[in-house]
Amino acid sequence: MDSFGLIFEDMAVRDLRVFAEALDGKLYHYRDSSGLECDTVLHRRNGTYGLIEVKLGGEKLINDGADALNTLANTIDTTKMKKPSFKMVLTAVGPYAYQRPDGIFVVPIGCLKD
Repeated sequence: MDSFGLIFEDMAVRDLRVFAEALDGKLYHYRDSSGLECDTVLHRRNGTYGLIEVKLGGEKLINDGADALNTLANTIDTTKMKKPSFKMVLTAVGPYAYQRPDGIFVVPIGCLKD
């Protein structure tokens, strides 16, 4: 990942922390022993949670983020914990948010306030 991507991810996580607190939640980073990771997991006090990947944008990066989210979601043992309430790829640019056919939300960071 290039330097700008790392800077954007740090700033996006900072913004997500503010929104998570407003939703009575906290953010966590996830990485397991096999190397599977998720940039942020938004966990709410009521037990619901969402998986979020942060990407600069562009179709390839959005698809990479979506693939990572689906891979992680498919490893969750739903007999022991709930499935994610949502999966989202947070991007740097874009005029609007949308939901992909696989259910993943693609959200430009500027749309979070809405």
